[in-house]
Amino acid sequence: MPELRKDPIIGRWIIISAERGKRPTDFIIEKNSVRGGFCPLCPGNENTTPPEVLSYSNTADRPSNKPGWEIRVVPNKYPALIIEGDLNKEGEGLYDKMNGIGAHEVIIETPDHNETFTHLPPARMIRVFRAYRDRITDLGKDPRFSYVMIFKNYGAAAGASLEHSHSQLIALPILPRMITSELEGSLSYYSYKERCIFCDIIRQEINQKIRLVAQNELFIAIAPYAPRSPFEMWILPKKHSSSYISMDENHFVALSEIFSECMLRLDKCIPNVPYNFVLHSAPLRSDSLSHYHWHFEIMPKLTMIAGFEWGSGFYINPIPPEEAARYLRDAEI
Repeated sequence: MPELRKDPIIGRWIIISAERGKRPTDFIIEKNSVRGGFCPLCPGNENTTPPEVLSYSNTADRPSNKPGWEIRVVPNKYPALIIEGDLNKEGEGLYDKMNGIGAHEVIIETPDHNETFTHLPPARMIRVFRAYRDRITDLGKDPRFSYVMIFKNYGAAAGASLEHSHSQLIALPILPRMITSELEGSLSYYSYKERCIFCDIIRQEINQKIRLVAQNELFIAIAPYAPRSPFEMWILPKKHSSSYISMDENHFVALSEIFSECMLRLDKCIPNVPYNFVLHSAPLRSDSLSHYHWHFEIMPKLTMIAGFEWGSGFYINPIPPEEAARYLRDAEI
């Protein structure tokens, strides 16, 4: 029988349609066609992107905007929001509007055009996560911005327009509704129980183990109780922390290890699956929050959002998270 499951944080309802019972091999993944041709993100083409705002290389004397980089961050050539100007908030009758001020950047994760995020070597993946921290920290100095959204689209079905491995960030002058809902839901739980709901979730998942995908000393990866997508995973620090940028170097190493393990397990279950991942963290310049817990959400693109989903706000998931977690745990990597 199908189940209705409620997300304990934001109250979103999910339909687990178990009678549709899918195995990993039941999902049809369109083969990625390699378009080839010119790539603006490859070494040697640095002059075709806006000037870099951050880069890491193995040599101290590398000139800016030249080959020799390991990780490179550049403004998006076609930004969703622009960094120049003032917000100029104003009303138009009962409506509110402001200028589209923000920052939109591309984190080029590797100089190797054929290297995927899933197969990044450990040192490079650590640098990617460090670049996220450094850019959030820098953009947080701008008083116009309230939040920096880090995200990755892999595969055309997940919204990727370039083949070269990259992720993106968008600095926003307002809080995204999803983050606001998480903050409100977790604060409501904390006000009632005086505990962080994410910490309670971590304790329960470690104890039950049925939705546990992987763990190490500092991080845990789980299939959430009410997943929107088949094989959705969350990666959370075991110790309470509300802000991603508070991590030390040991956490970067442990995060790269568990993230790599999760991506390899997912790829083993469903090879070359398109996916998105998103970083959820506390708003910029906020104090440490006792009720909120930063985390990554990894969402494979395996189902379609159609009329029922748009009209109801419900998601239909054809595989229970307990089964998805079992497949992921059993994958040989």
